Amino acid sequence: MSLTVVLAEDSPLMRDGLVGVLTRFGHRLVAEVGDAESLITAVRARRPDIVVTDIRMPPDHSDDGLRAAVALRREHPALPVLVLSQYVEQSYAARLLDLGSDGGVGYLLKDRVSAVTEFVDAVARVAAGETVVDPEVVRQLLHRQQDPLQRLTPREREVLSLMAEGRANAAIARQLYVTEAAVNKHVSAILQKLDLRVDGEGHRRVLAVLAYLRA
Repeated sequence: MSLTVVLAEDSPLMRDGLVGVLTRFGHRLVAEVGDAESLITAVRARRPDIVVTDIRMPPDHSDDGLRAAVALRREHPALPVLVLSQYVEQSYAARLLDLGSDGGVGYLLKDRVSAVTEFVDAVARVAAGETVVDPEVVRQLLHRQQDPLQRLTPREREVLSLMAEGRANAAIARQLYVTEAAVNKHVSAILQKLDLRVDGEGHRRVLAVLAYLRA
């Protein structure tokens, strides 16, 4: 499926490489920009199928690209956004997942772009509404937790084990013979203790289960 793409990347060499890959797989670049302000302007004018943006861009050369993505998602909640980063930053990953679940989101390391088929697959999946997180990002984030499951009570571990089986809160309540409100309280405590401070509970549940399976 051909997608219309707005690309934001301040490095001309990297931008040309991304353009080459995307066009080779049939996607159409409707705007190629090098700073956060131009990204916002281009998306408002072009209304693309997906935004692909670097995190660090002018004017501040900090997290301008991510802040622009957050602003655009507030305007257009269903806009798919794929963010590229030079290295893993936990706060960036949390803010990205915080964009919500109305539209697809992705967080890839720039090294992943060299694996062309993986990168293009990620673009298509995010455009289709999925959440795509670089495997190295997941690995490092979980490693930094330093066995977070030790913070959980036995009951919270029991709830998390049932979450790992894919059970919804109502089903967990029936299994444990408790109220659904009690399960909601346990789930909130689990997510808080695992330092998963984002609003999209579906994303947080996935990360919580990954932590459980790793342990």
